[in-house]
Amino acid sequence: MLLSLVIEQADGTEIAVVQIAGLIARRIVTFKGEGESVGAGERFGLIRFGSRVDVYLPPGRTSLVAVGQTAVGGETVIADLKSGEPEREARAS
Repeated sequence: MLLSLVIEQADGTEIAVVQIAGLIARRIVTFKGEGESVGAGERFGLIRFGSRVDVYLPPGRTSLVAVGQTAVGGETVIADLKSGEPEREARAS
């Protein structure tokens, strides 16, 4: 089961988000409908029993989350669209 959402910023920048439910749970709950606005840090849905969320940033923007890092919804800053900071790398364990 998939849920796709495009978030448009005031300056016209768009961020696409795709929620993908796992093979077992298949339960996506949405809090927002098509065309509704979403604020920074605001929850727009959840996936019960886990799975994954894909976030597509605008071209030329990089993630502030390192590969392998656990991101927490509503807490982890995924990207700063106005920053020129390079993509982060995970530390070796």
